[in-house]
Amino acid sequence: MLKPALQLRLGQQLTMTPQLQQAIRLLQLPVLELQAQIREALETNVMLESEDEAGALETGDASLEPQYEAPASNTESTETPEREQEVDLIDDPDWNDSQMAGPSEAPWSGDGDDSQDFSSARGETLQEHLTWQLEMSRLNERDMRIGAAIVDAINDDGYVIEPLDEIARNLQPEIVASVEEVERVLRHVQQMDPAGVGARSVSECIELQLRQLDPDTPGRDTAMLIAANYLDEVADQQYSLLRRQLRVSEEEMEHALVLVRACQPRPGSSVHSVPAEYIVPDVFVRRTERGWSVEINPASLPRIRVNQSYAGLIGRSADHAMLRTQLQEARWLIRSLEIRNDTLLKVARCIVQRQSAFLENGDEYMQPMILKDVAEAVQMHESTISRVTTNKYMHTHRGVFEFRYFFSSHVAASDGTEMSSTAIRAKIKKLVAQEEPDKPLSDSRIADILSQEGVQVARRTVAKYREALGIPPSSERKRVPVR
Repeated sequence: MLKPALQLRLGQQLTMTPQLQQAIRLLQLPVLELQAQIREALETNVMLESEDEAGALETGDASLEPQYEAPASNTESTETPEREQEVDLIDDPDWNDSQMAGPSEAPWSGDGDDSQDFSSARGETLQEHLTWQLEMSRLNERDMRIGAAIVDAINDDGYVIEPLDEIARNLQPEIVASVEEVERVLRHVQQMDPAGVGARSVSECIELQLRQLDPDTPGRDTAMLIAANYLDEVADQQYSLLRRQLRVSEEEMEHALVLVRACQPRPGSSVHSVPAEYIVPDVFVRRTERGWSVEINPASLPRIRVNQSYAGLIGRSADHAMLRTQLQEARWLIRSLEIRNDTLLKVARCIVQRQSAFLENGDEYMQPMILKDVAEAVQMHESTISRVTTNKYMHTHRGVFEFRYFFSSHVAASDGTEMSSTAIRAKIKKLVAQEEPDKPLSDSRIADILSQEGVQVARRTVAKYREALGIPPSSERKRVPVR
């Protein structure tokens, strides 16, 4: 029979204070979301003020609370100065001995101008682009209505997807138009931008683009014959048979094929209907005389501080309890932003130090690196590094890269060293770019070449990396010369 009893047990439990929870949340936010959160805090917390706005109103020597400010655009060395205060989410005493441990919550997947002038994020669809041109043309009201119906029947690739008789039926009963009348207006639409729009087949699309070339262009007439009747032979690379059927010289055939291949089979794709998505880099990496300089983007975050005018009016009475709460929240937010800034800078410096060869020479010199390597170097937990490297971007002279781009798996080399999978993909891309068009390299041949260079990879690994790069197999890359 069970009896109730009291037992005393000693154990450890992870306790996350509200301050630590806020710091972790801000740490993993991308720049745009963080900016929105700071603007919301400025609107709801009277104890916070923007330093840029308050600076124009200050005239006295008011004592300032600790404030968050993005580092100035001074050049900083990649080595941390001796007096620089190291801030860590784990060892910071301000967090009341709180600890951060456990698995990462984020899934792992493989110049300093203060103003940010962004263009309109609204994209223009192909139909809007064609409608604007139609309205600017000198057509009567009847032809305008027919042209609008034709534009509605054009898909995003630029092709008319409805038969002309069906377009004519859709105009009824307001307008009774014949198929010949619809085709006449269609020819007008086919002269609009982009070239090739309004076609009913790939053959007609290429013909429309070739007609816009100068009649004296070498190979133009032959190219139009190929577009009208011989596109299948071009796709099958039957150039010898094609030249005999057209009865043209080898030079004429080469000119014609160049013109055909230069045409856009999807003219509508040149009109972008997807709104532009902007990336605001979190850090800038520059080359200086002392080495690589890493600095926080000063334009990425607004500078905020505690409003001293309101803070000085708070007394000890119960009436000021709400203001005291907002003052504490303001100080927590500023402190959390300081920690985010310092942690981001430490991780970025570590990445730049380990991937300096990539910055100097390119993808082929990318070093293998995992989260654990950076975590040990900066003395933080892997979960912290995972949060820092998610949706954070680094601006370098080679482009803008997400922090996670610099992390890749290890592949053992024959000399005992390890190579990054990113470097191997770069080597594969280089080999394919240098191959002979009529003798493309197979996956097995690429694996043999890499093996001779000391990189031991299997054929299936080469195939996986090739597919990830969007490179077709050797059978599809083969280009037979015209004879």
